[in-house]
Amino acid sequence: MPDKPIQPEGWSCPLPLKDYPNIVMGHGTGAKLSSDLIEHLFIPAFRNPALDAMADSAVLEFPAGRLAFTTDSHVVRPLFFPGGSIGELAVHGTVNDLAMAGARPLYLSAAFILEEGFPIEQLSRIVYLMAESARRAGVKIVTGDTKVVERGHGDGCYITTAGVGVVPAGRTVGSDRARPGDAIIISGSMGDHGMAIMSVREGLEFETQLTSDTAPLNELVETLFQTAPKIRALRDPTRGGVAATLTEFATRSNVGILIEETALPIRAEVKAACELLGLDPLMVANEGKLIAVVPAEDTEVVLASLRKHELGRSAARIGTVVSEHPGMVAARTAIGGKRVVTLPYSEQLPRIC
Repeated sequence: MPDKPIQPEGWSCPLPLKDYPNIVMGHGTGAKLSSDLIEHLFIPAFRNPALDAMADSAVLEFPAGRLAFTTDSHVVRPLFFPGGSIGELAVHGTVNDLAMAGARPLYLSAAFILEEGFPIEQLSRIVYLMAESARRAGVKIVTGDTKVVERGHGDGCYITTAGVGVVPAGRTVGSDRARPGDAIIISGSMGDHGMAIMSVREGLEFETQLTSDTAPLNELVETLFQTAPKIRALRDPTRGGVAATLTEFATRSNVGILIEETALPIRAEVKAACELLGLDPLMVANEGKLIAVVPAEDTEVVLASLRKHELGRSAARIGTVVSEHPGMVAARTAIGGKRVVTLPYSEQLPRIC
């Protein structure tokens, strides 16, 4: 163990971090600042083979098989929103991270940080919604912790969850496995969660209420593997949205990705809200959708399988993995031109999960 903390000049690439000598909101949002913090501070300090895979869940080898292990924190504001709450989000987020590693989720932990003065009635609602979500996802919350901070030193309720699942033999997925020619498939409409949160914050009203898509995806993933066991990669496009997920695939696999803007499934009310607020739907968070990279020959069978499931009825192929422009994502526009899809520098919508 070092005698003193690692200094900035010892970091692998200090310049991106020196630009921000203090933590800002963007460091916790899954966009460019988050990526810099992980790549240039956490990874060099904690480096090991399991962490180097940079997956949502670490897959660990044991004599009896492989386990997936993940952890997540939830600081969403407001705590209750159309279609869900911090309670469901905490369960679904951890279950989905395990599922994206190809694992069957089994057990969760739940740690609560509560602010002095937080109403017991609200806490009870959150806890019972968590319990119901866990039952629906087929997992058990088996351990936890509770801490209380002084009034004014929190935001009511924060929740940290961790999860463990088993990875069946023969399943290997990863963001570094995409190959030219592969199809990019999304399980449903984009941006629902982020815009549901924003509609509450901004008091936006539409003919149809914007509702979060938060949901457990483990059953949907099991259906996918039964249909197409050669899935290359899986991700739930949460913070940073579809743009961040596809950029990760392109960078980690050293390939290009070309998406078709006309193929992107976006609800009319979500599109309207994004236009009103000047947001790009590709960068808005989702909490109940997955993106799959599959061999081109499996496209139709995967789409048919997804569309049979309640959570995949709006599934669509949105693009293709290409050999051109490795490490970059491009979008073909409705008029036939192309534009570069960049990783957002900071989250467009903070505190959405």
